[in-house]
Amino acid sequence: MLDQRIINLYDEYTHKPLNRKDFIVRLVQLAGSMTAAMSVLALLEAGCAMPAKTPTDELFTETIGYPGASSEMKAYVARPKAMTKYAAVVVIHENRGLTPHIEDVTRRAARAGYLAIAPNALSPLGGTPANEDDARQLFTKLNPDEFLKNFTSVFDYLATRPDCNGHFGCVGFCWGGAMSNRLAVHVPSLRAAVSFYGTQPDAAAVPNIKAAVQLHYASLDERVNAGMAAYEATLKANGGRYEQYVYEGVNHAFHNDTSTARYNEAAAKLAWGRTLAFFEQYL
Repeated sequence: MLDQRIINLYDEYTHKPLNRKDFIVRLVQLAGSMTAAMSVLALLEAGCAMPAKTPTDELFTETIGYPGASSEMKAYVARPKAMTKYAAVVVIHENRGLTPHIEDVTRRAARAGYLAIAPNALSPLGGTPANEDDARQLFTKLNPDEFLKNFTSVFDYLATRPDCNGHFGCVGFCWGGAMSNRLAVHVPSLRAAVSFYGTQPDAAAVPNIKAAVQLHYASLDERVNAGMAAYEATLKANGGRYEQYVYEGVNHAFHNDTSTARYNEAAAKLAWGRTLAFFEQYL
């Protein structure tokens, strides 16, 4: 088990303005040596080049483009092979762009019987770079109003597909979890929004939520959990349909099975099972 201070430091580095040099200096101090620090870092960083875990057999997959706010958005699509109408699930990535891991999660949703689509927020900036540090830096260059429009526009695109039945859900992780909450606010046609360790919308916007909301939190994720109680209180006050789960003893990104140090298999499987049951109920 890694020192929790190291995991907290990594979370600060990946979500706050902490440059890599300062991060490495502090990591070496906590780990005891540069060699130990580099070994720990390999466990913490997600494996962007991981092999596919969810096979494509029995699935139809494609990469498509749809109109965004100011440029074309690219997205990965997966669904069962049979050509019929499916409920659509928008899968929203972390602050690393559309990685092989998120494509794998998209196929998991497809294998559960959905038309799953994963837009790449970094499409206007040339797509997802191989280096995750570069990817995180690109996120600081995104226009907040434009990237929200880029994700709300995916529902307009889905409505034009002959394999979509018009029932919409979304699931997001980290940055994508926050986006799931924002889509619940801004997309009235959304039926179900699932957020994994995502920051919460402004309280004043919560009354706009028409979708059922499912929230997954890690008990050790102090940064995101700071807004958890207020969000729940506002949802309750406005009669919102929601489910909230806190997974004890796990960290932010516990669902990401490419991050050795933070992935928790039991919590990930339980949360994903709850996600699919939620979609079955509302989609």
